[in-house]
Amino acid sequence: MNMKIKVNDKVRIIAGKDKGKEGKVLKVDHKNRKVLVEGIAKATKHSKPNAMNRQGGIVHQEAFIDVSNVMYLHDGKPTRLGVKVVQEEVDGKMKNVRYRVAKSTGDVIDNKRR
Repeated sequence: MNMKIKVNDKVRIIAGKDKGKEGKVLKVDHKNRKVLVEGIAKATKHSKPNAMNRQGGIVHQEAFIDVSNVMYLHDGKPTRLGVKVVQEEVDGKMKNVRYRVAKSTGDVIDNKRR
């Protein structure tokens, strides 16, 4: 199944310990259907001293969460996303162009072709 969430999308967490928080998507893992959201799902990692981190210690960093636990924010409100296929003329030929669409309003999210 195709993931409709992309990098730099603003999302709201709808399940888990950070439910209700909002953030920007930093990374998308298509294979495992997970996303990395800025400031959400902080995990503690213990690191040993090494050349880059001379001191070592406890580091707090974001962890991946499942894409089913986030919803896209459109005009500040969470909404589902859909795909609209439109036939347009591109380079003198008729081609099918796909757009991401907010299900609640029907607005096109981005005008970039996929």
